[in-house]
Amino acid sequence: MTTALAARAFMGILWRELLRFLQQRERFFAALVRPLVWLLVFAAGFRAALGVSIIPPYQTYITYETYIVPGLIGMIQLFNGMQSSLSMVYDREMGSMRVLLTAPLPRWYLLFCKLAAGAFVSVLQCYAFLLIAVLFGIPLPYVGFITVLPALVLTAFMLGAFGLLISSLIRQLENFAGVMNFVIFPVFFLSSALYPLWKMKESSLLLYQLCAANPFTHAVELVRFALYLKFNGLALAVVTGVIIVFGLGAVLGYDPRRGLIRRQTA
Repeated sequence: MTTALAARAFMGILWRELLRFLQQRERFFAALVRPLVWLLVFAAGFRAALGVSIIPPYQTYITYETYIVPGLIGMIQLFNGMQSSLSMVYDREMGSMRVLLTAPLPRWYLLFCKLAAGAFVSVLQCYAFLLIAVLFGIPLPYVGFITVLPALVLTAFMLGAFGLLISSLIRQLENFAGVMNFVIFPVFFLSSALYPLWKMKESSLLLYQLCAANPFTHAVELVRFALYLKFNGLALAVVTGVIIVFGLGAVLGYDPRRGLIRRQTA
């Protein structure tokens, strides 16, 4: 694999994902409408419960809207990861994915290019949401727009790898909707996206343990700390480890000797 060939393949896959994203404008608006509804409508009810308080471990006065912005960014990335999974299942049924995977390049590199392209689109959507949040008067540190970028890239890779792993297990496009709902809602609600873990612990120890064990919780916390100019080493370690595990699982899932293609031809 030469450098020129690898760069050409990467740019081709990235350009294809960008064109698909630009041609599906409803996908962009849908990715923003969901978190905006939570931010502008549901937050009003939760604000009455939390109000303005000191939320450990941040030790700073913040509003509930400020607290859930990173969680809603996680929502955008989670849905984008599942959309990438959907596109892989669709490409498999249409035959274009088989053509892609037969290119004279390592399979892991082709999957990495697909993952990186999806992460790029996901980060663009996150920044669009952050700009809209600022326009609606949510107080966010402007320096945080820079410090949050590495966290957004890592969490996009984690959730994108999760989507790739799921796409390697789904045979038909019709089965995707049920799997999507079964995965997204438990992953999102059993996390710190909408409510602090220490508050959950006061309510239920079991719920707290489930949320603490959820990798999506650590993805949200990594973004939350980075956005507010702090560092969370545990979240960084968990997200990095999960990227490796999910990435290896996706590569094995698309291995013709033991994964997707073998199941189809069996």
